[in-house]
Amino acid sequence: MNNAKVVEVYNASNICPDDLPWIPYFGVAHFKLLKANPVTGQSITLLKVPAGTKLPTHFHSGTVIVYTVQGSWRYIEDSWVSKAGDVVYEPAASTHTPESVGDEEVITLNITEATLDYLNENGDIIARDNWQSFLQKYHDHCAAEGITPIDVTRFY
Repeated sequence: MNNAKVVEVYNASNICPDDLPWIPYFGVAHFKLLKANPVTGQSITLLKVPAGTKLPTHFHSGTVIVYTVQGSWRYIEDSWVSKAGDVVYEPAASTHTPESVGDEEVITLNITEATLDYLNENGDIIARDNWQSFLQKYHDHCAAEGITPIDVTRFY
């Protein structure tokens, strides 16, 4: 008797960021949701932040990998500055405050596992994002702007 399970095989998918809208984020930044994975909880986003902008402190329960596409940024808690072409690896259970530095707009590619909790100055959670909330913001924005959304959860 053969007890092997049949597993569906999915092909790689190509994502064209130009087909997706920039969505307002925290009043000053914008993001594009490239992929939301309901199986693993992973989200892949582009984040665009104006020069000289500090975003809220955040804690993440999973790992985050950030590739800097354009501009320079840092975490105010650290001494390094990430420039175009750099990769930042953020371990799970870490907290930091991002800030763009220099005169150029910052664009990053972010691969996020699990949840981001945004904190106020007292350490209280003021917002929470994960693949589901990013997906909801994407659908809400598309509905408000009359855009037909692309299925960013697909595996084909």
